[in-house]
Amino acid sequence: MCPNAGVADLKHRGLTIDPKLAVGDGALGFWAALHEVFPATREQRYWVHKTAKVLNKLPRSIQPKAKADLHEIWQASTRKAATKAFDHILTKYGAKYDQACVILKKDRDALLTFYDFPAEHWRHQRTTNPIESTFATIRLRHRRTKGNGTRQASLVMMFKLAQSASKHWRKLNAPTLILSLLEGTVFTDGVLQLTHAA
Repeated sequence: MCPNAGVADLKHRGLTIDPKLAVGDGALGFWAALHEVFPATREQRYWVHKTAKVLNKLPRSIQPKAKADLHEIWQASTRKAATKAFDHILTKYGAKYDQACVILKKDRDALLTFYDFPAEHWRHQRTTNPIESTFATIRLRHRRTKGNGTRQASLVMMFKLAQSASKHWRKLNAPTLILSLLEGTVFTDGVLQLTHAA
C-alpha cells in the first residue's frame, strides 16, 4: 500500500481531526501523504534511526563517543539544552565528518518536536518501537510459514499475531494529558503552561 492510501484510509475510517503528532523515520512518502491529508500534524523523527544514520557516516573508532554525544541531545531536559548539545556535535564533528552532520542537521526541528509535548509522553514520542516490534513478529512468522496461502489467511494470521502482541504493549504514561493537548494546552519543555494556543 502506498503511504498516501494508508494515511487517507485513516480519514476514511473516521479520523476527523488532525493528529497532534506523527512519529517516524525519514520515509518521505509517509510525510508527504501525512501533510496532504492531515496538514496540521507535526513531525517527530525517530531518534534510533537518525542515530544509526549519523553513526554510519563516522569511523568506528569514534562511534561510541559520537553516540553518547547524540544521546545528550534527546536526553536533555529542555529544548535550550538540546539545542546546545546539537550545536556542540556540529562544531565537534563538522570539519572532519561533514556528511554525518548534514544527516543530523537535515531533520533538526523534527527531532526536537517532542519538547512541545508533555514530558510524561517523551519516551513514547521519540520511538517507533511499539509498531516495529509488533510487525517484526508478524514478518518473522510469515517467513517461517513461507507465506500463508490466501490473502484472507494472511490477514487473519497478522491480526491474531498483532492481537497477541498487544497484550504486552506498554501503556501510555499520563494518558489524561491527551485531553489537554486536544484542547490546545501549551507545553514548553514538557511542562504545562497556563496559556492556551490560539
